Amino acid sequence: MKKSVKKLRIAVLICFILFIISLCFVACNNYYAQKSRIDIDIDTIEFVQFNEPKEGDTIAIIRTTLGDIKAVLYPEYSPNAVQNFIELAESGYYDNTYVFHSEKGVYTAMGSPLKDGTLPDDYDKSRELVEVELNQNLWPFRGAICSMTTTVDRSLWDYLKSEATYYCGSRFSILNSIEFTNEVKEEIYTYSSDTKLPDAFVEHGGIPNFSQQMTIIGQTYEGFDIIEKLTDLEVKVNNSTTDNSKIPVDDIMVISVEIETYSKNDK
Repeated sequence: MKKSVKKLRIAVLICFILFIISLCFVACNNYYAQKSRIDIDIDTIEFVQFNEPKEGDTIAIIRTTLGDIKAVLYPEYSPNAVQNFIELAESGYYDNTYVFHSEKGVYTAMGSPLKDGTLPDDYDKSRELVEVELNQNLWPFRGAICSMTTTVDRSLWDYLKSEATYYCGSRFSILNSIEFTNEVKEEIYTYSSDTKLPDAFVEHGGIPNFSQQMTIIGQTYEGFDIIEKLTDLEVKVNNSTTDNSKIPVDDIMVISVEIETYSKNDK
């Protein structure tokens, strides 16, 4: 009888210790999860994407078979990703690459030498290892140019801390907008007591659930009609990929990406 009581006490003690350890683990996870996010000060956010390009700004002209899109770039906010994009563009890498995804009305993805959006075996993979850069002044509004996330580097210790290093690369997406129904509006306004950010999404369009998830390298200022066309393509679902990408049926191409300096005198 005494042995049974002793075993019971030991079992209860072990359970208690495991419970305490689990609480510590959850607390540790929550703590590091907070550390892994960037700090947002809603009062100091500048919606730079709504500003007109200034004389001398670096711009990209994305020429597609459906028309041209002009975007101002943000090297001051996403220096490494913008540099990667500019170097690839100036090398001619984007010439005759594919628009490989079209999410109806929402976003399009492009910049791959292969129609399914994958990369050739002999491609310089270092171009896909640019650490994701986030900034409180850049948000996934309609017309945002985003460097697409490629991979994640996470050790066992990182996993235990809920930390990871995310990377982006050569392929990029251009955002259109979700439909801001009354239900969507109600949902996004419940996330913050301040209406500054929700108001901006409702007024200008975009994809709120992409917020602070991808590196934004630029913002469209001309060619929104082309974005509409690129997000309204006939597609076929590629079931061989994990994300079931939606590949345009017709070959829609990026003819080139030209890097220039903005001037008001340019036609």
